[in-house]
Amino acid sequence: MSKTTNKRLGSSLYILGILMLTAALAVFVLQYRLPITISLIILGTSSILAGLRLNHSYRTKQNTFHGITYVFLTIGMLIMLFPFYWMISSSFKTAAEMSIFPPGWTPRNWMNFENFSLVFKTAPFEKYFINSVVVTFSSVITTAVTTILASFAFSRLKFPGREIIFSFLLSMMMVPFEMLIITNYQTIIKVGLNDTRLALIIPFTSSIFYMYILRNFFQTIPDGLYWSARVDGCTNWRYLWKVMVPIAKPSLVTIILLNGLASWNSFMWPLLVIKSDPQRTLPFGLYTFTTEVGANNELLLAASTIVVLPMVILFLFSRKQIVNGVARGGIKG
Repeated sequence: MSKTTNKRLGSSLYILGILMLTAALAVFVLQYRLPITISLIILGTSSILAGLRLNHSYRTKQNTFHGITYVFLTIGMLIMLFPFYWMISSSFKTAAEMSIFPPGWTPRNWMNFENFSLVFKTAPFEKYFINSVVVTFSSVITTAVTTILASFAFSRLKFPGREIIFSFLLSMMMVPFEMLIITNYQTIIKVGLNDTRLALIIPFTSSIFYMYILRNFFQTIPDGLYWSARVDGCTNWRYLWKVMVPIAKPSLVTIILLNGLASWNSFMWPLLVIKSDPQRTLPFGLYTFTTEVGANNELLLAASTIVVLPMVILFLFSRKQIVNGVARGGIKG
């Protein structure tokens, strides 16, 4: 056969193999027939290899490489999204649907909101939600203020031992939070803040990691801008809030979002310092809900959806700001 015929036959086998692999995925997802899926995968792979042997042009190889890359990326995406899909879909299932084995991929009724109403009747999730909002908002505001002030001091002010102190603070990032829990707990007990919202806010009013990000961003701002403002009579306080903070808005948005996510999802610390039900936050309330309800998994997943969904939505709308802020803050160190 001529080269043209080989290329055409190879292209046909290549396309046929891709169609077989697509059909294998559809059969596995829709009907879960493993023997048919395996057969289609073997035939599709063989067809693609035969097509590449007959038509081994550069363009075909490049398309194959890109296709394999996208396949692995898609598989990774599905693996990461599957727990969220399972949680949300199971929150709409009834107790009878949850007991079926093997479990169904989708609920029979996507408009079944009875589980969510039972969640609010079983536990005071309105109170938990308010507590989480108050604690998260307070922690974000105080951390942002302390981070701005410390970053300005370590990036612009000249004082003896500045670099040594900053290096010491960076070394403290190597200490895990679990090693500081006992000391923090003893401090909270001594000052009489146990079982209060302040106990959830005070230990998280500063962060070395956020200070490191913002300090690096502040150092990218030219020194000439600072000295020009000083010559014009601008004080350090005014220069910080009128010039540096507006310029550092991307990094500040990143710090606020990351701190908000961490504060909202905090579980271990509230578990130690909160004893009464009215002071619990959503993650701790979810833990209490599981112990009180027991084996009602559909209610547990509905409660988990209530806890997780706000932060998922926030991350989806702000993921670009987080990536850009961390990248800009890490350019200069």
